[in-house]
Amino acid sequence: MAKKVLVVDDEKLIVKGIRFSLEQDEMKVDCAYDGQEALDKAREGDYDLILLDVMLPRMDGFEVCRAVREFSNVPIVMLTAKGDDMDKIMGLEYGADDYITKPFNILEVKARIKAILRRVRSREAEEDSGNVIKSGDVSMDTDRRSLRIAGEDINLTSKEFDMLLLLVNHPGKVYSRDSLLHTIWGSDYPGDARTVDVHIRRLREKIEPSPSEPRYVHTKWGVGYYFQA
Repeated sequence: MAKKVLVVDDEKLIVKGIRFSLEQDEMKVDCAYDGQEALDKAREGDYDLILLDVMLPRMDGFEVCRAVREFSNVPIVMLTAKGDDMDKIMGLEYGADDYITKPFNILEVKARIKAILRRVRSREAEEDSGNVIKSGDVSMDTDRRSLRIAGEDINLTSKEFDMLLLLVNHPGKVYSRDSLLHTIWGSDYPGDARTVDVHIRRLREKIEPSPSEPRYVHTKWGVGYYFQA
């Protein structure tokens, strides 16, 4: 089945080029040219991935990303200004899965999109049998990709869920930041270990009664992170 991608940028020539290139690979492409239009389409459409520029009229990309995360875990790739680390960090804070810097090579864009879609397909194939993993009061349904802690539903992004699932499946095992980056984002991901730190911090804010004194996701100083219920 053809993958469906939403491309969001206020520069119509950029959108046209990306759309043409993705359609050559038999993807279905919708386009939006401002933040509000993007959010509306994200609510209405069932997308496999959203390619989202940061600088947009009406709502910027960060606002769109944060709003989408309230109802969907669709992979989001942010388009950021070249060398602007703050944009990258903020994008991850708001729930983005990846980022690409402008100006970009369209071949890189296609490669990164395909890599994310491959990881999603692989993850879905592994979860086809479906099961519920429990550890203490933590319950993770890999079919529904849902999390409950002490009977309360917790909404996670796809990367947050993947990272917590890995840790829960191996309680007590310490994963280095580089190991988590390689396992969750893939060996071709160009980001660094700060990506992991941002996601761990955001994950703790969602699941920990007191994020500064974690009950579930712990730090092994100088080594990495581990789960212990």
